[in-house]
Amino acid sequence: MRKLVFALILSTQVFVFSQETAEEDIKVGVVLSGGGAKGLAHIGALKVIEDAGIRIDYIGGTSMGAIIGGLYAAGYNARQLDSIFSIVDFGTLIQDEVPRSAKTFFERDDAEKYALTLPFDDFKVTFPSGISKGQNVYNLLSRLLIHVKDVNDFSELPIPFFCVATNIETGEEVILDRGYLPRALSASSALPSLFSPVTINDIIYIDGGVVNNYPVDEVRAMGADIVIGVDVQHDLWNREKLKSAVDVMLQINSFRTINEMVEKKKRTDIYIHPQMDEFSLVSFADERQIVKAGETAAAAHIPALQKIALRQKKAIREKIELKPVKSFYIKDVGIEGNKNYTRAYVMGKLKLRTPAEISYREFNEGVNNLSATGNFDGIDYKFVEDPDNSDEFSLHFKLIESESKMLLRLGVHYDDLYRTAALVNVTRKRMFTNNDVTSLDLIVGDNLRYNFEYYIDKGFYWSVGLTSAFNSFNKNVAIDFILGDEMLFGDTMINEIDLKYDDLTNRVFVQTVFRRSFLLRLGAEHKWLRTLSETIGVDEDNLPRTVFENTSYFSSYGVLKYDTFDNKHFPNKGIYFEGDFHWYLFANGRNKEFDPFSIAKAQLAYVFSFTSNFSVVISAEGGFKIGDRGTNSLDFFVGGYGFKPLNNIVPFYGYEALSLRGDTYIKSELILDCEIIRKNHIIISGNIANIGDQLIETGEWIDGIDYSGFAVGYGLETFLGPIELKYAFSPERNTDEWHVTVGFRF
Repeated sequence: MRKLVFALILSTQVFVFSQETAEEDIKVGVVLSGGGAKGLAHIGALKVIEDAGIRIDYIGGTSMGAIIGGLYAAGYNARQLDSIFSIVDFGTLIQDEVPRSAKTFFERDDAEKYALTLPFDDFKVTFPSGISKGQNVYNLLSRLLIHVKDVNDFSELPIPFFCVATNIETGEEVILDRGYLPRALSASSALPSLFSPVTINDIIYIDGGVVNNYPVDEVRAMGADIVIGVDVQHDLWNREKLKSAVDVMLQINSFRTINEMVEKKKRTDIYIHPQMDEFSLVSFADERQIVKAGETAAAAHIPALQKIALRQKKAIREKIELKPVKSFYIKDVGIEGNKNYTRAYVMGKLKLRTPAEISYREFNEGVNNLSATGNFDGIDYKFVEDPDNSDEFSLHFKLIESESKMLLRLGVHYDDLYRTAALVNVTRKRMFTNNDVTSLDLIVGDNLRYNFEYYIDKGFYWSVGLTSAFNSFNKNVAIDFILGDEMLFGDTMINEIDLKYDDLTNRVFVQTVFRRSFLLRLGAEHKWLRTLSETIGVDEDNLPRTVFENTSYFSSYGVLKYDTFDNKHFPNKGIYFEGDFHWYLFANGRNKEFDPFSIAKAQLAYVFSFTSNFSVVISAEGGFKIGDRGTNSLDFFVGGYGFKPLNNIVPFYGYEALSLRGDTYIKSELILDCEIIRKNHIIISGNIANIGDQLIETGEWIDGIDYSGFAVGYGLETFLGPIELKYAFSPERNTDEWHVTVGFRF
């Protein structure tokens, strides 16, 4: 009997114990620290935590930890995050580089001229609040999180989540657990000096790491029984590693954080600390090694992680399919915050007309295009699903206009024609109307020049502009550049002279963009052209010079342009077309024999790539004159390389600048570009041409090839613009040419 009672008691205890074990379900929270690029180690750590069978119930993070944690909380698993970040171009992402295709033609001209742009309000140079506005980061997060676009309470995400940001005006820590998730993540990761502050509900936020880089207590407060922490912060550096002012500032900021971590470690049940000594906040190029470091550090805790997993009920987590969002049907667009810029202007920059279906790529380009104007410090947007039709969306924009109206921009350039040049530009926005831009380039160096532009941008509607530009250069040229033949001066036959070339061109025009990529411009032009030589002759004013041309020409003109090149100087893909027609109506000045005439010219180029670093450019161009044959100064002059085209001066390998002349030309070119190292190019080029008078009428334009040239060289992409060194030669000549160009062409 006593044995029976003992057995009953024992079995009852076992039963009770097994019931308690089965019913036990501990809650696990994960805290992810900030650390810039080092935060990619969180992905590796999450892989190990997943594989150990841990069910994560809460996540909190700061800065990069907020981004990784927010995406994980929204449904992505660790391996999906690894795939996503392995293909991200962090250089483009962080620097807010806008694809060339997303910019307007006007903005492309600006971007391909100036090396440095600074705010210049009240004629005082200031510096931006960050290297980047973070727009590309926001665009990426918005796309990745579109499946949770309607979640405003982060506790309703697949895993409850919060992130930490800092109120820059009060210095207080702010827990962001409600709102629009992509914006909250952007605010938490707005690292000072790297990213501009983020405004949410009229509060300005910066990186949460400033006040709380490891929010372990906040994760515990969510209800976590066990907290797993991943800390990618580094310890204090010794003197050998403190090599710059930035290193010193980071060290000072780390004093408080590292002291706090002593106690925070004690409040962390499993503390994972990847070795990050080799990496910095911006070591994004080491993404693979950093992720691996996170895996290695977490792997040391696998036994403890597995024990925790045994104390949890199993739950199958829904997997987010990584299907690219191809297009949306936009029903309507709401715009808020555009105080100085019209709706038509904003919609024109976005290239949006509603209702319409638009691809995500086109939408992203439109947002980048709006950002590229520099008129907005913040561009928030949100897709709102139509309650009656899940396939239709309303698009809500909230814009924060830039308070800066004035810019100072600088550039430098060298080529064989204009020689050395330094550019100082002052640009003023909203001078007379809300949508206008006034810009003045002053160019000093071997030749003084200027370029003035005033443009009223009306988006989809016809825009209006006027320009005035003065260009000047000196060049030793063949006499037929001026006269079309040799010249007898005294008893000496002259075939070359030192020529001074001055050109003042004033234009007024209207232009519009249609089918998203075509530009049509119509306008009127006044051109004053003077050519003279100070080495021969005496003019009517008894000055030691001979004036060949001193005439003002008046014309109407039209330009049609299509440009999808991804890079102007080193393209990998795209098509370029430009057609230009000038009708010269009358003239005033030295050219007394003027008769009306027209000049038509066009250029077509196509780029394709065999591999990611090897591209081929095939182009053809030509032009001809219709009418008056007596005005030679506006003929086509061919030769040289590296200068910005002016009038009908055309570059051509193998010949000096301006060495070939004719009222008709046809040219074809082939370029092979191999990017041997990022931004370093080896380029092989060849061009052929026929140049002369009345080639079309006589049929000589197809009678063989009269001129050819070849070049091989090296090109480097820099913030100043392209730097190129090329050796060129022509089989028809006994001499060769070296071309050196530095900086954007202007």
